[in-house]
Amino acid sequence: MNSRQRRGVILLLLSVLCAFGVFAGVLSVISDVNSKVGPEVEAYQFKADVAPYTALDAKQFEKIKVPKRWLSKNAVTDLAVVDGKIAVTQLKKGSLLQDDMFIKKPALGNDEQEIAIMIDAATGVAGKIFPGALVNIFATFPGKNEGEKDQSRIIVANAKVIDVGKLTALEPRGDDRAAQPAKAVPITFALNTKDAQRLAYAESFAEHVRLALLGKGNPITLGPGDGTYTLDEDKNK
Repeated sequence: MNSRQRRGVILLLLSVLCAFGVFAGVLSVISDVNSKVGPEVEAYQFKADVAPYTALDAKQFEKIKVPKRWLSKNAVTDLAVVDGKIAVTQLKKGSLLQDDMFIKKPALGNDEQEIAIMIDAATGVAGKIFPGALVNIFATFPGKNEGEKDQSRIIVANAKVIDVGKLTALEPRGDDRAAQPAKAVPITFALNTKDAQRLAYAESFAEHVRLALLGKGNPITLGPGDGTYTLDEDKNK
């Protein structure tokens, strides 16, 4: 073997050694990354924005893979948990689903039934009524006979809201179309039979029905005479 051949063999051996060195370096980097990232787990993110108090279902999410060590403790990895739940706040597209983003949809009690009415969006809801809220339901009645005073009544106190529907355009009815709301929101309540009858009566015969949102977990107690009001009560003071 001449000197040129020996140099070729030496260069070949050096190339092989360098290749092994690079390969070992790549394996080391991969091993280091794996040790830092670790195994991946499935999680879910929102496909689009979700409005507060909207019912959640599996179609609103897409599955992604996230390193387990980077996943927060309250991240949801099983979509079955959103069944029967509603969003508690505005949720943004791409946000990772977490168990503090939703609550259980309010359910009916043993002596309760669902009843829904349309509430004027401008005067009765204003975007603040949500499932689980407590409200007072006010109705105003005009005096029909001579000498009979117009009256405002709390038809139902501490009514529990269980669902808030979508804003709906209303078809004008009757002659006084200008006084009718253009849009309304269906609100569903959980009421006992007597309160459901009061609400149905108010919806049919009251001039206006409005809601007053109560503080969270703070039901009111009405004293004698607190449930009705006429303007004369202030004039006589």
